[in-house]
Amino acid sequence: MRRGRFAPTPSGRLHIGNAQTALLAWLQMRAVGGEFVLRMEDIDRPRCKPEYAEQMLDDLRWLGLDWDEGPDTGGPHAPYVQSQRVDLYEQAVDKLWQDGRLYPCYCSRAELHGIAGAPHGLTSEGPVYLGTCRNLSPEERAAKEKVKTPSWRFKLPEHPLAFTDGVLGEQHVPAGAGGDFVVKRADGIFSYQIAVVVDDALMGITDVLRGADLLDSTPRQLLLYEALSWQAPQFAHVPMLHGPDGARLSKRDGAVMLTEMRQAGTRPEKLLGWLAYWCGLLDRPEPVQASDLIPAFDLAKLAQAPVSVTESALRDLM
Repeated sequence: MRRGRFAPTPSGRLHIGNAQTALLAWLQMRAVGGEFVLRMEDIDRPRCKPEYAEQMLDDLRWLGLDWDEGPDTGGPHAPYVQSQRVDLYEQAVDKLWQDGRLYPCYCSRAELHGIAGAPHGLTSEGPVYLGTCRNLSPEERAAKEKVKTPSWRFKLPEHPLAFTDGVLGEQHVPAGAGGDFVVKRADGIFSYQIAVVVDDALMGITDVLRGADLLDSTPRQLLLYEALSWQAPQFAHVPMLHGPDGARLSKRDGAVMLTEMRQAGTRPEKLLGWLAYWCGLLDRPEPVQASDLIPAFDLAKLAQAPVSVTESALRDLM
């Protein structure tokens, strides 16, 4: 049985870019008779709010999407909220440590961002880590431990990586790309990379369809699957929606929030028509229900480049 998921972070309201990703992930599973899971990725508790999570569930139902397992419906892989799964992440980190795949890092955030000339790593994580703490002696670690709680970094193996993305095709990643990465922060918060791997593996997810902004996270996650001896899912990264100004849509763009569209009286069928048109499933934006798009779903039809949302389209939606 194929299993997919949508896993939003409740740090804001859903915008139309989130809605497009949710729709496509849902269609991918419904088109093959698979199971669809909804999971809340609230591992970074200071940024997330329960009211945003509730609003997301309501907005997704308004779109006509449903799920077989989730925070409100339960299921055999509960809980479906990351903040309730920290023991599972701790177990995975312990295994990686016991297997010699991690090391403590005592570098401060200021030190990391002050590395002169360091190449840039993942878009969300700043410069590439140059391995400053990788080969510290036991005595050096003990001395640093007295003044700073460490984060824990994953040692990248010395081999390149290749994988096939369901939308973007063959991807080749050289050895060491991005540098050794954090799986547990000094403040005790587990990283996105380890949490999503643990969740997808233990929930039996076979297909991960998500935004192209997460493409550069995939090599790191594949290495974690390898290190933990788990079967990795198939990945597909769909193009991002960009606003009229050319910038990627974000949760700060109030004009494209589903809640505001609903308040303005927009019908879900109209938004779904635009979403299907933008991603390549329809040749023109016409009102449609989510279930009507199931026969039309095909990864090969999806656009590969970012899509610009015009002012006229936004006016039509509001």
